[in-house]
Amino acid sequence: MTTTTVDLFASALHFRPDGHVRAVERQMTSSSSGAWQIAAFHVETDADVHADHWEMHPAAEEAVCCLSGGIRVYFRPDEPDGAEDMVRLQAGAAVVVPRGRWHRLELDAPSDLMSITLRDGTRLERRTTH
Repeated sequence: MTTTTVDLFASALHFRPDGHVRAVERQMTSSSSGAWQIAAFHVETDADVHADHWEMHPAAEEAVCCLSGGIRVYFRPDEPDGAEDMVRLQAGAAVVVPRGRWHRLELDAPSDLMSITLRDGTRLERRTTH
């Protein structure tokens, strides 16, 4: 077995149900791999985190981890005219996004983030403002 390092800012790790772990190209849209994806990102602007889109993972919860900097995680309201819920994350903090819950991110500062989820069925939807 050859052991190599993986640059988590350039690749993702897929954890398969059979116990295999492999480095793969990061995929932020839906996947049918059946693997949990761990990916790290250095983000500078709201555009880097698609702040103008809602995201939802129907197959699993997602851990959104702030490794450095600071972010806000917004949750889409359940009611059409309801207010968005917001959780602020500083360096070293994480939030678990419930399965099927629409969410989006905005930055407080340039940040290093980590995302852990099963991307099967992941959906993105443009955010509309009232």
